[in-house]
Amino acid sequence: MKARRLWPFSFLLALALTGCALDPTRLPLDSTREQAVQRLGTPTATYPMPAGGERLQYSRAPSGFAVNNVDLDAAGRVVSIRQELEDGMFDITVKPGVWKTEDVLRSYGRPFEKSRVTSFDGEVWAWRYKAMNSPRLFYIYIAPDGVVDHYHTADDERLLMTDQ
Repeated sequence: MKARRLWPFSFLLALALTGCALDPTRLPLDSTREQAVQRLGTPTATYPMPAGGERLQYSRAPSGFAVNNVDLDAAGRVVSIRQELEDGMFDITVKPGVWKTEDVLRSYGRPFEKSRVTSFDGEVWAWRYKAMNSPRLFYIYIAPDGVVDHYHTADDERLLMTDQ
């Protein structure tokens, strides 16, 4: 009888431990590409890096709130791991007038939504993220020539209404 009551707890504990093992931020630096993929699974995307390395991207989109990039050097060793969808990072990383769609994809992966607005002649790409546990949206405006025009963030009203 006790075993039946402990089953849900054991299952949740195993699930939590598995989640920690799959967290890219827990991957040791200097791991090999093979070790990274073995521990984290198949990346959602891979991108060549300018210095000859490779980026393994682990996105939780379209429903999740994180995009983790695992950067490898030219020798195939992990040199950097970063969660990209963070409020303080957007001003540092996004380069309006310089970035093209491939730069956006390499940093943030595929957006959960692409749309158009009447006040801008181009596409608006959106990602979900959280700031202090509040659901937010990160928008990048891409001009018809494929260059980033500007970006902004906003509350995700759709999720705020369901959280209450």
